[in-house]
Amino acid sequence: MLSAGVLAWIGAVFLAAGFVKGVVGMGLPTVAMGLLAVTMAPAQAAALLLIPSLVTNLWQLLTGPSFGGLCKRLWAMMAGVVLGTIAGAGLLTGTHTGLASAGLGVALVVYAVFGLAKAGFTTSARHEALMSPLVGVATGLVTGATGVFVIPAVPYLQSLRLDRENLIQALGLSFTVSTAALAIGLFRTGAFASPTAQLAGSVAALAPALAGMFAGQALRQKMSVEAFRKVFFAGLLALGVYLAAEALL
Repeated sequence: MLSAGVLAWIGAVFLAAGFVKGVVGMGLPTVAMGLLAVTMAPAQAAALLLIPSLVTNLWQLLTGPSFGGLCKRLWAMMAGVVLGTIAGAGLLTGTHTGLASAGLGVALVVYAVFGLAKAGFTTSARHEALMSPLVGVATGLVTGATGVFVIPAVPYLQSLRLDRENLIQALGLSFTVSTAALAIGLFRTGAFASPTAQLAGSVAALAPALAGMFAGQALRQKMSVEAFRKVFFAGLLALGVYLAAEALL
């Protein structure tokens, strides 16, 4: 049984994580995993975020303008995500999780700095067929090690030069598939010590996550494209610094 203080902390974590996701279209697992690690093991935190992550990502995916087109374009990447995540899910309960999280944080910082400097890269249409499955598998392996779905999926999707709403929807697609694959991987590796209790806790975390996401979405709709770009990369920078510092310290 969790104390009232821990339950309040979990609610606050998912409220904040949902708000970040609503504004920049991502960040719920990263924020939640980083903050929940203060009170619980990474595998337990990952189990707790499954329902909020799945529902908020499905909402983000299904409310966008180009569901069918994005699925057709990104199916090879999604297949790679599933394979990589299930294959690497055991890493989340291993002894090198902290090192993997630190590496992920550094990668986020580097990518955000380049993005804020407008020094991003572009993936041409003729290279997508090769890059998509490779990026998917790499994202899956990182997800298995850290419980975070960001690298290299986000830089790759950004490089496709999608417009703002299509980018948000593509992120929702990638994160939905990653969440489902992580759930399967954790179940296969026996990470659910008490499935019923962990599922109930994950369902309870959904309400604050949704409340935060709706508030964040309302703020995002008022932003210009340039303001959104700056907030997007600033959010990545903050998440990367936090993730690296939390893992190293």
